[in-house]
Amino acid sequence: MTTGEKLALLRKRSNITQDQLAETLGVSRQSVSRWEMDAAFPETEKLIKISRLFRCSIDYLLNETFHESEQKYTDMNVDDCYRFIRECGFFFLATSVDGQPRLRPFGMIYSNGTGLYISTDKRKSVYADLEQNPQVEMASFNLTTRKWIRISGKVEIENSSIIKNEISTCYPILKQSYQNENEMFFVIYRLLIDMINIS
Repeated sequence: MTTGEKLALLRKRSNITQDQLAETLGVSRQSVSRWEMDAAFPETEKLIKISRLFRCSIDYLLNETFHESEQKYTDMNVDDCYRFIRECGFFFLATSVDGQPRLRPFGMIYSNGTGLYISTDKRKSVYADLEQNPQVEMASFNLTTRKWIRISGKVEIENSSIIKNEISTCYPILKQSYQNENEMFFVIYRLLIDMINIS
């Protein structure tokens, strides 16, 4: 399987259109199409983002003899994680600054099928923590199933107005809290997932 064929397979398996993938990666739909037809090749930065998005190794993407069975792959996608956490009602976000762990309860999480998003206020200490060290771990416990979900990865600021509107629609209280002059303090993070564990 070529890199383009693998990319097309991973994208379709995640129910993501070429347009959605292009917006996520900050490229044109034509670029994604050319990658999938092996007419062009993603830059290193884009390969890293693709591997994080689809939770596959870069080796898997690049090596035609490297098969999917040889890599660690989870059946959980971002929507599965989102549903699990929403059923729990809240989650904990762990940050680490200067070697000291910090754990906070969070309630707002969002998925658009291609990514997990959290939001906070730039005036809160969690914002300063994430600016200093974007590595995080999220955990949530379902009282009904008695199972934990743990998600580790790295957050990056999400500036998409589409995502902002979708989150504000999902959580109407945000529209009330961040209007006019307060809007400048509203920040959205996208979680680049490294690992998902359910136990």
